[in-house]
Order: sequence, then C-alpha cells, then structure tokens
Amino acid sequence: LAPTSASREQLHAREGGVAIPHLVPLPLLGRSHRRETTASAAMAAAAAAAEPKTKYDRQLRIWGDQGQAALEKASICLLNCGPTGTEALKNLVLGGIGSVTVVDGSKVEQSDLGNNFLLDEGCLGQSRAKSICSFLQELNDAVKAKYVEESPATMIDTNPSFFSQFTVVLATQLPESSLLKLDSICRSANIVLVAARSYGLTGLVRVSIKEHCVIESKPDHSLDDLRLHNPWPELKQFAKSIDICDKDPVVHKHTPYIVILVRLAEKWADAHDGQLPSTRQEKREFKDLIRAHMLNVDEDNYKEAVESSYKVSVTPGISDEIRQIIDDSSSEVNFSSSDFWVLVASLKEFIANEGNGELPLEGTIPDMTSLTEVLCKLTKDLPS
Repeated sequence: LAPTSASREQLHAREGGVAIPHLVPLPLLGRSHRRETTASAAMAAAAAAAEPKTKYDRQLRIWGDQGQAALEKASICLLNCGPTGTEALKNLVLGGIGSVTVVDGSKVEQSDLGNNFLLDEGCLGQSRAKSICSFLQELNDAVKAKYVEESPATMIDTNPSFFSQFTVVLATQLPESSLLKLDSICRSANIVLVAARSYGLTGLVRVSIKEHCVIESKPDHSLDDLRLHNPWPELKQFAKSIDICDKDPVVHKHTPYIVILVRLAEKWADAHDGQLPSTRQEKREFKDLIRAHMLNVDEDNYKEAVESSYKVSVTPGISDEIRQIIDDSSSEVNFSSSDFWVLVASLKEFIANEGNGELPLEGTIPDMTSLTEVLCKLTKDLPS
C-alpha cells in the first residue's frame, strides 16, 4: 500500500481527530518486472562506470589508465586566482584532477572582468576565490573545489603546514621572497611546486622538486630485445635442435626467422674469426648468405630474416641515460628509499652479477612466420 498523490484526492482524511494517510493498493511485482528492474540497474551501473572513459577518451589514449588514475588522485593548491592561475586550473579541472583548493584574499574588481574569463559582472565585490571555485565546479562536477579567503603570502608565513595536504602547489604572480619560503616548505614535504608568472604576452614557468621518477614510460620506438649478437643459452639450444637445411618445404618455410639468424650468424662467425658482420659490405654479404638458404622466393620467414639481419650486429649495451640512473647516489638504498630506487638498486645488482654486464632480457618474442607448436616451444624457452 502507498499514499496517493495530493493532486488526485485529499492526502489525509480526518478520523477521530487523527490524520490518516489515504492508501491505495500497489500492484504486485512479478518476476519479469524484477528482472527488468535488475537489468536497468545493471545498465545504469555500467553506464556510470563507462562515463569517465567516455569523458576523458582522448587523454586516455595519451597517458593510459594509470596516468588518468594519478591525475584523479592529485590534489592541487592554486595561490592567486588571477588570469594565469585560472587558465592553468581550468585545464586541470577539465582533465579530471581530483581536487583543487584556491587561496586568494582579494575581492573581484572591475579590472578582473577584462582579463579573467571565469568572472562576470555578477561577481563584483565578491570573494575572487569563491567566484572562481563556483565556475570551475561547473566545468567538471566530478572535481572537488574548495577555497580559502586569505592572502597567499600570509598563508606561507603563518601556516606552512597547510601545504602538506597537496600533491602540487601552483603559485602564480608571487614575489620572490614568498616563492623562496614556499619552495623550502614544499621541498621538505616532497611536494611539487610550479611557479608561474605572466607579463602580458610573455611569461615563465618553473618546476621545483627534488626528483620526478617515471616507471611506466611509453617510448615512441623500441627494438625487439633478442640478443642475437649473444643469444641466451636456451635460444642457442633451441636453434641447434632445428635443421635449417631440411628440404621439407613445410618445415623449411616455417622455421622462425630468429632461428635462421642464430644459426647463420654462428656460421658467419666461424668463417670470420668469431666476428659478426659489422661493415656495410659484410652486412650485405650476410643478407646474401640468408637468401642462399632459401628454397623458394615466396618463403616469408626468410624474407623476415633478411629484413631483421641488422639485429645480429646490434649490441644493446646500457644507454647513457640508464647508466646515469644506476650510478646515482640514490641507488644506495636505505629504509627511506622510494620503490623506484629500490628497483634501480636491484637492477644494478643484477647487471653486476647474473647479467654479466647486461640488462635483464625483456622476455618477449615478436610475431613471426612459424608453426604454432614451434613458436610456443620458443616462447616457453625464454628465461623467466
């Protein structure tokens, strides 16, 4: 039973001086109705879960789910919400930042209306921080926006612990004396400080932080880590188990190109005092050696071997960038070291011991022409 609406008949009837709700019977819910209700709830939940991916689709393609998750966990503090700070904050709010706190003790003046697109005439005389927060919330209601009506310089002098709750402090149009104090506060708390100042059509941005460690890098180009100049033992053993001179056309045209290169690189080294092809002429001759082992011109695996023949001469080594990281004093870890430097210390120890001076093997095999069972066996022989 449920009360009828007041528009249909009087909501309450008087009986013995007591107000009694006027009740009407509710229809019984059948199984089909319950199923429809459950399905609707499931669809609504799925739509709610998919909404962020739809909203942030373009940026997700750039920095992925992990990058977006980091963005949504970030807490930003903006000092002074003039045009420089407001423009920067607008971009962060649209990107889905977690929360933002605006610190500004000024009131909206006539001059603000000409250079700050988030303010209008209705804001005149009101708190600038409050007005900016109100408009920012309209841009993205998923972002938590707060404000503090106080001068940033006063906040820096009287309440330095206030900044410890943020992941990034964006300081705009601050004098140098306040910036130096703020930098000391942020560095001691390991908080990113971004100082921005604009002068008409010119400006500057400075980022102050002890270090910024990136683990999930997304390089534009990467080479297959096959170590063909010095194959790992399991790969050598696997390559020797396959006869690349087998005349069976099915077997011959499905021999993985990585096996072809390992076997022919050994043959080349045996004929050249243990040296692999290095000059342009030698690399050309090595390609001719690969072609000489083809039974037919339509063997895709041998074409792949010719195209990848340069990998035999590539010695990956350790890049200067990685060498600089593992030689950094922070790689000598202690109880306060971050996960990043613990990983670096582990890498450094591996290179010095099991790696024999080389980085760990990536452990993946690229796509190549081969029989399924052969490729599975090759993948299984990768060192774990």
